[in-house]
Amino acid sequence: MPLMRIQLDTDPTTARRVLALHRAGRHHHESREAARSEVWRHGRTPAADPVFVGVTNGRPVRLIYDVEVHLDTTA
Repeated sequence: MPLMRIQLDTDPTTARRVLALHRAGRHHHESREAARSEVWRHGRTPAADPVFVGVTNGRPVRLIYDVEVHLDTTA
């Protein structure tokens, strides 16, 4: 399945919280749902749950997710 990389703007406090949850083996549900919504907004269908990849170092801070998407088929 192809992957779609999603970057979500966030604040530094939320970024630290999401990173801490990830390191503890847990998920930040709000940001996962936001990543899934971005995939839909781009006209793709998610094939799996978003996978947290990391946090950018720049400003604005962004959460990075990879989401498997279904291939578009045309007949």
